[in-house]
Amino acid sequence: MPISRSFRSLAAAVTLVVFLSGCQTLGSGLVASNAPADISGPAATSIAGDMVSRLAEHVGPGGGTIALNQDGSPFGQALESALKGWGYAVVTDQKTDSGTTIVPLAYVVEPFEGQVLARLSTSGVELGRAFEITAKGASPASPLSVMRRG
Repeated sequence: MPISRSFRSLAAAVTLVVFLSGCQTLGSGLVASNAPADISGPAATSIAGDMVSRLAEHVGPGGGTIALNQDGSPFGQALESALKGWGYAVVTDQKTDSGTTIVPLAYVVEPFEGQVLARLSTSGVELGRAFEITAKGASPASPLSVMRRG
């Protein structure tokens, strides 16, 4: 049985890489933010908290203002809360004072074979991970995938 679990994790990681490379992008090179509306609040909060903590490792905690174009889903709302909890200023209307460092952020959350694949994208880095949805929220089901841009 452990081989089956390892195979599932490997399959999820490979799927995540394919998922990261094949999404439609906006003019800024980032994907349009999208998450399913039926993801539970606790799962959205768990996933957003994990992904933002990993984002802080790569972007720096509270570094710059995050420009978030969210879709109004539970995940989008949880992501905005998690970003603010980590000390990031968040703008959703894309308007800021001149001289402010802006970090555009997009996300995609997709269900896949009983798991949820989540991705955060900035102009400098993309982070992706598979999650198992549990009764209490969600827990990571794969290692973090990190792709740095130019």
